[in-house]
Amino acid sequence: MFELTIPSPTENQLRQNSNQFFSKWNFPNCVGAIDGKHVRIKAPKRSGSLYFNYKEYYSIVLLAVVDADCKFIAVDIGSYGREGDAGIYLKSQMWKMIKNNTFNIPSPKVIPGTNDVVPHVIVGDEAFALHENLMKPYPRQQSAHDQSKSVYNYRLSRARRTTENTFGILCGYFRLFFLPIATAPETTDKLITCACILYNILRGAKVLAPGQKHFDDALPLPTENLIPITEHNVRAKINHTQIREIFKNYLNGPGAVEWQHSYAMQH
Repeated sequence: MFELTIPSPTENQLRQNSNQFFSKWNFPNCVGAIDGKHVRIKAPKRSGSLYFNYKEYYSIVLLAVVDADCKFIAVDIGSYGREGDAGIYLKSQMWKMIKNNTFNIPSPKVIPGTNDVVPHVIVGDEAFALHENLMKPYPRQQSAHDQSKSVYNYRLSRARRTTENTFGILCGYFRLFFLPIATAPETTDKLITCACILYNILRGAKVLAPGQKHFDDALPLPTENLIPITEHNVRAKINHTQIREIFKNYLNGPGAVEWQHSYAMQH
């Protein structure tokens, strides 16, 4: 049932995602955004510290890749709360598929208005390792003293905001995320999985979540029960920094938008 509802993305689907990220969020060659959340649970029996996270409560991790319209492309559910998102990503099935070139990411493509051919990428936050197919922000100490890096970080953050919007709308649909989930971990995994499946169905049918007046409205997260899993900053691999530089130069050059500098100064 899950595979039928959230199937492995096709190359054509990811190419369409790239077009949507460019038209809606002004970020080229982007096929998805990745992020994760700790879903708060009641302490499982005889689990020790496996589910005890850095915020000092018990949780199961929901890691997700979403598209420009805030729908789930791929999810990884059930990692222990004590794990970090980059580590979860590196052991997840989605990472194995990306690494083995079976995630159907389209071939590299010229960035509009340039002669630069770069890979299609997923955008994530500072917790992830920079990779050929995953772009992350520059460290804050660098962007604070370099406006071009600050602009790049803002533009990437703007595209990556789709993950935060997705999690917020998910909670709007399903109020179980506003309280610690008290079922056994295996059952909790299935509940979260079912919620993601039903979420995509509701989004596809353009059914508004409670509190939404418009389809693209963001909704706030229950911050006591769904928190970021960003704890550590993972260092980038040196051979992938050049790709990020190309994206940075594009977003500050041919891909610049008139309002980006004022917004970048606020971040």
